[in-house]
Amino acid sequence: MKLHELYPFPEERKQRKRLGRGNASGQGGTAGRGHKGQKARSGGTVAPGFEGGQMPLFRRLPKRGFKNPFRVEYQIVSVGTIAERFAGQTEVGLEDLYAARLAQPGAPIKVLSDGEIASAMRITAHKFSAKAAEKIAAAGGAAVAVEG
Repeated sequence: MKLHELYPFPEERKQRKRLGRGNASGQGGTAGRGHKGQKARSGGTVAPGFEGGQMPLFRRLPKRGFKNPFRVEYQIVSVGTIAERFAGQTEVGLEDLYAARLAQPGAPIKVLSDGEIASAMRITAHKFSAKAAEKIAAAGGAAVAVEG
């Protein structure tokens, strides 16, 4: 048996609270909703940000600029760091960069030209700066850009 296979016995599991099933149940009558008011009614919830008719905070504050919802934030890794970390390797893929914690797992990576590279490496990333691709090619390697 492993730790993740442990589970409580059925009689140890907490029962869900059954509301409105008679006064003897302990949750009859108002069923835990109190007396009257908007929150006591069925479907009676207040919209997020609603302040009882007062002008909501998000409408009181000034708005400026434009936030592009489709903006892609790249994790940047320098050529020098890759050359240092993966010395002796000929291929460096996305998984290698994530495993070495040079970028957050799953995030798109852009390689920049900071630093020097001496050995020929085939580096795979989402994007490369023109200078970085130049440096990699000059060292005899290849810069492979992948989609998404």
